[in-house]
Amino acid sequence: MGLQFRSLTMLVLLIWLCWWSRIEAQTLGPETTTRALDAILQDFAYRAFVRPRTGIPYDGVPPSNLSGIQISAMRLRSGSLFTWGVRMYKEFAIPVGVIERPYVKRLVLVYQNLGNWSTTYYPLAGYVYLAPILGLLAYDASNLSATNLRELQIRASGEPISIEFTLLTPVPDGSVARCVWFDLNGQQNFTNVMSGNRCVTYEQGHFSIVVESTAPSPAPVERPPPPRHEGGGNSSRGWIIGGSVAGGVALLVLLVLLILWVWRFNKRKKMNQMEKAADAGEALHMTTVGSTKAPAATTTRTQPTLETEYVP
Repeated sequence: MGLQFRSLTMLVLLIWLCWWSRIEAQTLGPETTTRALDAILQDFAYRAFVRPRTGIPYDGVPPSNLSGIQISAMRLRSGSLFTWGVRMYKEFAIPVGVIERPYVKRLVLVYQNLGNWSTTYYPLAGYVYLAPILGLLAYDASNLSATNLRELQIRASGEPISIEFTLLTPVPDGSVARCVWFDLNGQQNFTNVMSGNRCVTYEQGHFSIVVESTAPSPAPVERPPPPRHEGGGNSSRGWIIGGSVAGGVALLVLLVLLILWVWRFNKRKKMNQMEKAADAGEALHMTTVGSTKAPAATTTRTQPTLETEYVP
């Protein structure tokens, strides 16, 4: 019983560990890598600030193991960004009315051009990139020597932000180019390409132009331009974590029920064996006679009587 019980317990624990590792991989997903990349590029982009002037872009130098990526940083006043926008920051045209959350007095817009690293960090099954991934992220500018800063949430309240792709591969015959936008949670959204190889967005993120590959692939889910509400990604992540916890609790309950069932089964089996042994015969009391042991009855069933007792 002990060996069977330990084997069963180890099997259930192995199933639990495999299930939890799979859930954790789904919860983390590929955005863990892209988040780490954004943090590294933010750090190296901030290093370009020596004596920064407001509204002037400063090109940074990425680490040597990320050769081919271009980065730049531009510090702005929050009020000026909302009132005047930015006429052109690399490929991005930022209109008036852009606000950030949470509010800060100064912010930095970090520009990314991932170049030949685009497919490495943002693989897109069934599609081919016609342009490199371009990123625009906003950070707090209160401390220009800080690292691992959390992104600010910027949103265009009027006209959308425009991205003009200059390095674009010609669209293959018979294909239709689409704009793709990756939000900060790694989710992909498709929109139509505007005239002049332009894409538009209301929020920050990473952008490119793609076409479907020749291999058959499922049709993309059509989505409207980037949503203007906030918090959707956190809600989705909350559902995943909540489902993982509920699944773990359910698995633990099943494990406890299984252990109880095995314990009751073995107890019932032992009781049956004892009942069968009792029905087979009654154990006799053993006594020592000389140098040997022999069974002996504890009581005498028939009392002896003398023959004289029957004499009249």
